[in-house]
Amino acid sequence: MRNNMTRIPLHKRPKQNGCNEPSKYADVEVTSSLHHNITNLEAVFHHSSDIVFREFLVGEQQIRSYIVYIQGMTDEKTVNEYILDPLMRLHRIYVDEPSMTVTAKYFIRTGETNELSTLAELIDALLEGNTVLLMEGVPKALGIGTQGFPSRDVTEPETESVVRGPRESFTENLNDNIALIRRRVKTSDLIMEKLIIGRITKTKVTLAYIYGVVDEKLIQEVRDRLNRIDVDSVLDSSYIEELIEDNPYSLFPQVESTERPDKVAAGILEGRVAILVDGTPFTLMAPALMIQFLQSSEDYYQRYPFTTAVRFIRYLFFIIALLLPSTFVAVTTFHHEMMPTPLLISFTSAHQGVPFPTVVEAFIMEVTFEALREAGVRLPRTVGQAISIVGALVIGQAAVEAGIVSPAMVIVVALTAIASFSIPAYSLGFAIRLLRFGFLLLGAVLGFYGILLGLLGLMIHVTSLRSFGVPYLTPVAPFKIQDMKDVIMRAPWWNMTTRPSLFGMNNRRRQKFFLKPRPPKQNQ
Repeated sequence: MRNNMTRIPLHKRPKQNGCNEPSKYADVEVTSSLHHNITNLEAVFHHSSDIVFREFLVGEQQIRSYIVYIQGMTDEKTVNEYILDPLMRLHRIYVDEPSMTVTAKYFIRTGETNELSTLAELIDALLEGNTVLLMEGVPKALGIGTQGFPSRDVTEPETESVVRGPRESFTENLNDNIALIRRRVKTSDLIMEKLIIGRITKTKVTLAYIYGVVDEKLIQEVRDRLNRIDVDSVLDSSYIEELIEDNPYSLFPQVESTERPDKVAAGILEGRVAILVDGTPFTLMAPALMIQFLQSSEDYYQRYPFTTAVRFIRYLFFIIALLLPSTFVAVTTFHHEMMPTPLLISFTSAHQGVPFPTVVEAFIMEVTFEALREAGVRLPRTVGQAISIVGALVIGQAAVEAGIVSPAMVIVVALTAIASFSIPAYSLGFAIRLLRFGFLLLGAVLGFYGILLGLLGLMIHVTSLRSFGVPYLTPVAPFKIQDMKDVIMRAPWWNMTTRPSLFGMNNRRRQKFFLKPRPPKQNQ
């Protein structure tokens, strides 16, 4: 038998350099010496207290064996009942030649087993929550699937709640998240492609897409961008989002993030790619278009007339959230002729006694409201909403009575805040909140000319954006008339016969034509 592995004393182990990869031990083989194998594992893990080494004897020959696992990452009940118990009952059985293949075939009662031949494979197996079996005289180890991580139950979505629709959200467990998608997309063409990213964290990342629907070029582009990532750690999907987007300096999100399984299922059915990251409930989807950040999951669960009306309101509030404060400052500072005289007199009289210009008023109120919003998010849920609401009322009323701001400015800022809450995607809403300050400065300096100049620059920027090669304003620019049925309005389902043209290019057809429901014919 092979015995070409040397012992690795602690003082001769490779020093930590920030990325102590198990691949360093890829050439260190498991040997028939149980003592060497156990000693090397103890050295690799620095004799950590949560690494369990359990010695026992197998068979009539009393073959010394060890199981090794990490407490907290392994289901110890499975270890005791399905590994230790059957193996320790072999004391009356004579084993001619110990073999991991025979042991796994006849005595291990778990579903997943893998033979391991290098120290690197042993380390990977342990860090994934598996149990490793080592036996004296056997130059192989056996990795046994016994994962038992603590995990959160499936609950309602926190950031994307709906009135009508599924109430399930992703959790931090990757296997649970994959199951939530599989439950909705029951086809053998649904592909789950596994990657490992992060030299130290070795985070499991899964690509989800439907073979025959997704464009192969898109899949290859996503793979290439993920394979180029070379970082120590990936603790959340936001790490990957920043590392794969087309324009990292843009305020606009170019990868969609969601915690709803139904939304991910709908995306991959359109020909998009989902990126699931272990340890986070937020899944990424690419490509992402700007119009999708203004759409809610509930748009597809309510009847289409109601959805269309809500979308019109949402787009109107989107414009209000971006331009209302700057428009008010521009009108009251430069363009008095655009207001009716009674309204101008009312605003002017309300501003009497306020020591600040209108633009300073706006900045004071906007910054104050952003602080209250942030405080409401960070405080405990039981008091966060009460503090933000009461704080806004008390501060607004006190500021008006103290003559720091005018009542009209309080109304404008309140309407702007309400409008910003109507944007379904938090990432797009945050971009609009930042852009609002830029437009406020342009309106204060140049009036409407400054606002139009800012809008022109914003349109040039957004038009030039790409998400994995797809124009960000698709299907508006470039204009795709066949895809406009799900932009401003939402066409009825019986008219949604094709997938978006820039996704699902291999299979555009979603359903048959002319599925419009009709009442049964009346018997004459």
